[in-house]
Amino acid sequence: MGKWEKNVRTVVPYVPGEQPKRRDIIKLNTNENPYPPSPKVTEALAQMNIDGLRKYPDPAAERLVSAIASLHGLPNEQVFVGVGSDDVLAMAFLTFFNGDKPILFPDITYSFYDVWADVFRIPYECQPLDASFQIVKEDYDKENGGVVFPNPNAPTGALLPLDAVEDIIAHNQDVVVIVDEAYIDFGGITAAGLIDKYENLLVVRTFSKSRSLAGMRIGYALGSRKLIKYLSDVKYSFNSYTMNEAALVLGEAAALDRAYFEETRARIIATRERAKKEFAALGFSFADSQANFLFVTHESRPAAELFAALKEAGIYVRYFKKPRIDNYLRITIGTDEEMEELYRFLREYLLQI
Repeated sequence: MGKWEKNVRTVVPYVPGEQPKRRDIIKLNTNENPYPPSPKVTEALAQMNIDGLRKYPDPAAERLVSAIASLHGLPNEQVFVGVGSDDVLAMAFLTFFNGDKPILFPDITYSFYDVWADVFRIPYECQPLDASFQIVKEDYDKENGGVVFPNPNAPTGALLPLDAVEDIIAHNQDVVVIVDEAYIDFGGITAAGLIDKYENLLVVRTFSKSRSLAGMRIGYALGSRKLIKYLSDVKYSFNSYTMNEAALVLGEAAALDRAYFEETRARIIATRERAKKEFAALGFSFADSQANFLFVTHESRPAAELFAALKEAGIYVRYFKKPRIDNYLRITIGTDEEMEELYRFLREYLLQI
């Protein structure tokens, strides 16, 4: 090891879902939306002034912020945008989790949380989900330096009712509580209605799932004016121009097309509910997911075996080789046609000895 390496900040990185180069596959491994973005996005892209790309984008992202604020009935000053919800969450970790006490998050959850904690040298404690993979709200009623959890949770899809979410916030009013709502559009009630009641609540959302714009990297946070001001100050200390011009234009178009959003969301929810019946009939068990994926385990076939067989057949799902969940697969809800092909393969495969 060179002497200079002693000063390198090392961390075990987050491992994203595989993005295969093949096109002849059914891709159900990264919770992307199976439907294209809103037609309004296509129109906005066609009308973009390409010459404008030689200029820096609006650092305040005013048009996108205004569209998001309008969606939630909030003033612009209560909205923060970033390059995907990962960027927003990382900025929030850096901004608000700056004390000596450990922050709290579930032991089975979005696996970027412990990565950010390690990168920013934030102490943390993982709170175990119960046997049904549910968050135990009482575990967060203790001294801490902040709280963060997804709702619905990832990768389980389990939803914490809004009254339980509020209970966690109410017991932690001396720290910032972040509710990560990447999947809330597929089930449950958002905590956004609580931000005027609790000054310490930050709700983080994304355009990657329910608005079919994972490739554009658009995320945002809702919170009190004070929280958003703190976030913005940290953002501007790094980079004033985090959101590119295309993301601002296309994000605004997607945000304003409520009808298309409701249509595609309803289709995914309907497909998910049918999928629950199909997987149960095939011998799988799972939490009652309210996200756009199911987290399943089979009564007799190991998850690693199923993962390998599916991949060989050109059907990509997600497998986590981690304690407590190494016999589960996370399967994104695709189109009805994609899901039928998945069921067909599983029926044939599970009949084999």
